[in-house]
Amino acid sequence: MSGETMLEVRNVSAGYGSFRALFDVSLEVKAGEAVAVIGPNGAGKTTLLRVISKLIPATSGEIRMTGTLLGPMAPDKVVELGIAHVPENRRLFPRLTVEENLRMGAYVPSARAKFRERLEFVYELFPRMRERRGQLAGTLSGGEQQMCAIGRALMSGPKLLLMDEPSAGLAPVIVQQVFRLVERIRAEGYTVLIVEQNVQQVLRVADRAYLLEVGGIRRSGSAAELLASDEIRQSYLGI
Repeated sequence: MSGETMLEVRNVSAGYGSFRALFDVSLEVKAGEAVAVIGPNGAGKTTLLRVISKLIPATSGEIRMTGTLLGPMAPDKVVELGIAHVPENRRLFPRLTVEENLRMGAYVPSARAKFRERLEFVYELFPRMRERRGQLAGTLSGGEQQMCAIGRALMSGPKLLLMDEPSAGLAPVIVQQVFRLVERIRAEGYTVLIVEQNVQQVLRVADRAYLLEVGGIRRSGSAAELLASDEIRQSYLGI
């Protein structure tokens, strides 16, 4: 499925204070693709998504979304361009209801105008959220919280969904559910960039993948190539 390039990351470096987390990272995501970034803890995967969302600045390099240079753009402008971020650990508002959390995802003016339509779309995609809409988000199960976090991101009507470690901290049976959610989102035609430590599962739902180690891209290829690679199998799949 090779559409036009949606996201282009070119020679991006970034860090926190004097600590550099990313070194000259380049990758691209085409429209309609699911692309995974795999690698060990501390490799810079979360930093990469935070740089794309403009939560932290890149120290060098450039990022383009559908040809537009993100440059010094503010995070809310990035959302308006069509990028939505499902953060690590879900970051829901535990004392607000499911529906109130979903409303938080529709804060950009273009999404506010279509709030009802977007809400109906999320409820159709995730009927469980409709059932639980009056329930406090903090009382949901781990899988339901992840569903709510994905639903909240979809409320902005994004073109590209960034997912940061969606299976982190979840029981194995819930992890299966989360990857089924990813497949469902893909079936709706969304483009996805997913950072994940669960290499085996993510390579089954992705088209292509990049291996990020110590802040740099070490290799890239189709998900099938990476799944079959001896290096990946030994380092990440324990085979």
